[in-house]
Amino acid sequence: MRAIELNEFGGPEVLTWGKAADPVPGRGEVSIDVVAAGVNRADLLQRQGFYAPPAGASEIIGLECSGVVAEVGEGVRDWRAGDRVCALLSGGGYAERVVVPAGQVLPVPDGLDLAAAAALPEVAATVWSNLVMTAGLHAGQLVLIHGGGSGIGTHAIQLAVHKGARVAVTAGSAEKLARCAELGASVLINYREDDFVAAVRAEESGAGGPGADIILDNMGAAYLSRNVEALAEHGHLVVIGMQGGVKSELNLGALLSKWGSVHATNVRNRPATGSGSKAEIIAEVRGHVWPLIADGTIVPVVHAELPITEAAEAHRMLDAADTFGKVVLRVREDASSAHSSAASARPS
Repeated sequence: MRAIELNEFGGPEVLTWGKAADPVPGRGEVSIDVVAAGVNRADLLQRQGFYAPPAGASEIIGLECSGVVAEVGEGVRDWRAGDRVCALLSGGGYAERVVVPAGQVLPVPDGLDLAAAAALPEVAATVWSNLVMTAGLHAGQLVLIHGGGSGIGTHAIQLAVHKGARVAVTAGSAEKLARCAELGASVLINYREDDFVAAVRAEESGAGGPGADIILDNMGAAYLSRNVEALAEHGHLVVIGMQGGVKSELNLGALLSKWGSVHATNVRNRPATGSGSKAEIIAEVRGHVWPLIADGTIVPVVHAELPITEAAEAHRMLDAADTFGKVVLRVREDASSAHSSAASARPS
């Protein structure tokens, strides 16, 4: 098969369209003919040599894809050849075919384009597992989402608003903040001009005090102390990214005074099955988020779709200041329009 090769670490130019061995599904696995792959910031880190795949995972970049089931392994009962699907991957998405555990596969809702579907699995799994499963998101809370214009941010805004929370976002331009407002954010903070701590502490938490009940943070070290300042009492800071570095000093006194919690999580290194696994998250996403995708309550926000041969440009684009939402790589044309998503009627 053809796939994006990574023969050395470096800038986007190291990504080349080459060849790789065809993956074969084992027991409990599904092979997918990839139509499109989502581009994530973790992909950029892997390209630079800072984020190795988990043991046993494909070395090919790509944490989510959409396509058509090509073959199922022994023991798979819920999927069959021809099903239109998208999937959460540990790697391998930038290729013509990928193998994935069946528990990490989702049906593509009827009427949703496969390229748009490729933008969903990683963000949906990340947002649901962190905001709901980890931080206990519920109605009335104030949620601060850093990077509101990112793929994670645009999805998180929509989910939090649906759950009845008030949403504060940070972004680097008035244009991005305006688009976040269109998605439902009500507290708009330009991080280039405004102090997000002051802006958030001017708002009431769900309990009536100042600050955010939940902070979803993609910056890591650079924002750690200020995020703790911005927390409300009993607040949860959930760190999902390290764009601002990996080491910082934590003021435990400030955290203790608020009965606060700091969580640092990722999806990629979770086990395939069991408690806290990818399969558990995907089952929750299918049960709680997928109906909202199907009825249009939550929509995938795609900034651009590029051919897979332009993976390098897609990586540059994800780093560009004006990118809003996801970037998607088209691997092949969708020849599955005649197929209905029969899997959507079958439990996973």
